[in-house]
Parts: sequence; C-alpha cells; structure tokens
Amino acid sequence: MTSVPLSPDATDTRRRVFAIMASASGNLVEWYDFYVYSFLALYFASEFFPEGDATSQLLNAAAIFAAGFLMRPIGGWLFGRIADRVGRKRAMLISVTMMCGGSFVIAILPTYSSIGIFAPLLLLLMRLIQGLSVGGEYGTTATYMSEVALAGRRGFFGSFQYVTLIGGQLLAVLVLVILQQFLDEAQLRAWGWRIPFAIGGVAAVIALYLRSSLQETSTEETRTMQEAGTLSGLLRNHLRAFLIVVGYTAGGSLIFYTFTTYMQKYLVNTAGFDKEVASLTMTTVLFVYMLMQPLFGAMSDRIGRRNSMLLWAGLSILTTVPFLTVIGRTTNAYSAFFLVTGALVVVSLYTSISGIVKSEMFPAQVRALGVGFAYAIGNALFGGTAEYFALWFKSIGHESWFFWYVTAMMVIALIAAILMPDPRKKGYLQGEGMID
Repeated sequence: MTSVPLSPDATDTRRRVFAIMASASGNLVEWYDFYVYSFLALYFASEFFPEGDATSQLLNAAAIFAAGFLMRPIGGWLFGRIADRVGRKRAMLISVTMMCGGSFVIAILPTYSSIGIFAPLLLLLMRLIQGLSVGGEYGTTATYMSEVALAGRRGFFGSFQYVTLIGGQLLAVLVLVILQQFLDEAQLRAWGWRIPFAIGGVAAVIALYLRSSLQETSTEETRTMQEAGTLSGLLRNHLRAFLIVVGYTAGGSLIFYTFTTYMQKYLVNTAGFDKEVASLTMTTVLFVYMLMQPLFGAMSDRIGRRNSMLLWAGLSILTTVPFLTVIGRTTNAYSAFFLVTGALVVVSLYTSISGIVKSEMFPAQVRALGVGFAYAIGNALFGGTAEYFALWFKSIGHESWFFWYVTAMMVIALIAAILMPDPRKKGYLQGEGMID
C-alpha cells in the first residue's frame, strides 16, 4: 500500500477514531491484566507467601510487582525496535498476545501449599513476561495514537491512551468490588482471586481481534532508514530528548502509581478503611479520573503541552506532602474521595498528554523506541517500585519519608519540563498525518 495524506473530513475522522479505539482496546486489556495483580494482592499474597504478617506478605507481592516493571526497559527496547523497523501494528499484536498468555497461566497457577517454592517462582515468571509485554505496549500505542491523531487535536486524541490505561485500573478494581459482593474473604483468598485473571485472558483475545484490523502508520521509507529502531541511532542523535523523557517519566510514574494503585493499600493500612470501602472509594475516584483525561488533553492543545507539564510539576511539588498527610489521617470515605481526586486533578495535567508529549520529542524512525525505552526506564525504576518503597518506609516507622521522596522526584520532573522544547515550535509530529 502507498501512503496517502488524510484530510480532516467526516470519513477520515471516523477512520481515525476507530483506529484510536481499536488500539486503545488492547491498551485497556494490557493494563487491566497488569493492575489486577496489584488490586488482588490483598487476597492472594498469603497463598504464595504464607510466612510473616500481612505487611510482610504484601511486601513480597509488591516485590514481584516491581520485578515485572524491571522487564519494561527490555520490552521498551524490543518492541520499540519491532515497531520502528517492522511496523506499529505488528508490535501491538505481539504485546497483547503475551499479556493474554500470562493472565491465563496465573489464573490456573498452583499455590504454595501445592507446589511449595515453585508457586512464587512461577508467579514471578509470569509477571516478568507480562512486564515485557507492557514495556512494549506503552511506546507502540503512544506512537500509534500520536501518528493517527488529527493535527491541532493531538492532545485530545492522545489522552485516550490514559483513558484506557486508567480504564484498565478501573475495570480491575470494579471486578474486585463485584466479587466482594458475592464472595466472602475466605472464598476470595482460596479461589476467587483467580477469576479476574481469567477475565483478562478472554478480553485480550477480543482486543487481539480488534487490533488485527488496524492500518499501519509508519512508512516504508522510515522503516528502512539505517538508524530505524536502533539504540545507537537514538542515543547518538537524540540523547537530550531521551534524558528529558526519562526525567519527567520518573516523577510522573511515581506520582501516578502513588495516587492510584498504592492508594487502595494506603487507605487500608494507614487510614484504617475496610478493604471493601477502600475498593469502592478507589473505583469512584478512578472513574472520575478517567473522565478528566480528554478535558486536560484538549486544554493542552490550547495552552501548549510544555505549559501543561510545567503546571503539573510545579503544583505537584507544592501539594504532594499535604495531600498524602491528610489522606492518611482521614476516616471518612467522602473526604478520601475528594482528597484523592484532588491530587489526581494535578496528575492529570501530565497523564492526559503523557504519550503525545513523548512522541513529539522523536522523529518517526526512532519514535517508538525513544518513547517506549525512555518511558520503560523511568517507569521501572520509580513507578514500579512506588508500592515497595511506600510499604518499606512504613515498615521501618517513617512512612512520611515516602511523601518527601515523591516530592523530590517531582523536582527532577520540573527540571525536565523546563528543559523540554515547545512542541508547537520544534515538535517532530508537526506536518505529519500519514497512514498506510
């Protein structure tokens, strides 16, 4: 097929919207499968790590969650190379297939009482495979969405990556809330925790079908360039952009996971909420947070993405410690809802444009690699370890140190936002609008 320019007429817009939704469906499934582990850890941690108290069991489960993140740089490199040299579509099909397989295996995995130490080892292996998959998913999906979006509305279109990413979290916690209505805690610990993983595997098959209909956005010209998909080409010619993306991804991932996946445990272990109340509160929070993304994405199209990034980093530095301190002391579910939602309003300034603001930093021949690899490094080192460090600081009696750790990382994010170029003047996506 040959590349033809897309004009923003009604037919073209519908085609682009379908492409966004089809690619986003896989993104939703990928993140559902990954997050369901975090939300179900409260129930299955004792099945795989029977020794120690509840905090120790959660700490072990969080370590495996973090290990999955450590595979992301490899996934970001591998799938970024595939996407830049073979095509975005091929990379997205492979990543969702791997996530599907991992979920099905976890759903039937024997526990420690059946096979001993092999149970946590197999759980670790599946999480490493899923970490590899998610490591590739972010960069390829962000790249695809940025390339298929209409010029002048890329912030709005690109925000749907986090709509589905948050939707994956929301679906995971919603499934848990529903199970809590029909199963008691003993049943959830014994076998009920397996159901969400099985659901994720089935959903991945549907997403695989939808993604198979996508059109390719990269061109033969960029795929065959000498530096296409190579680390040498990326780091030699675009090192500054790469380091800037790593810088604001580190802070962005850390604060995102702090106020989303970790917040459920924080409400239970620190604020003293019942598990069911914490799950219901976070379900409502995540739903509102998901709806915010297109609004903040559209705002970035008006005020500029660099300005959105500066606002996000600056406000986060000022509000993170107060928000976490007050949330930890609240005893009212309504107060917790408004406080966590307020924190996520600030975070939305970043998450709504997270993919597009990275894609604009790299040319097409190394875009998926640049976005995916830089994101995976920052995300693995700081996002994936958020729960572990939060729980560790709590275990040694200095939980508030974690609040300041997040704030310090947001200072680094602010520096990166100051150094990033204005995409309206120097963005690589300016003038692009091609699809095969």
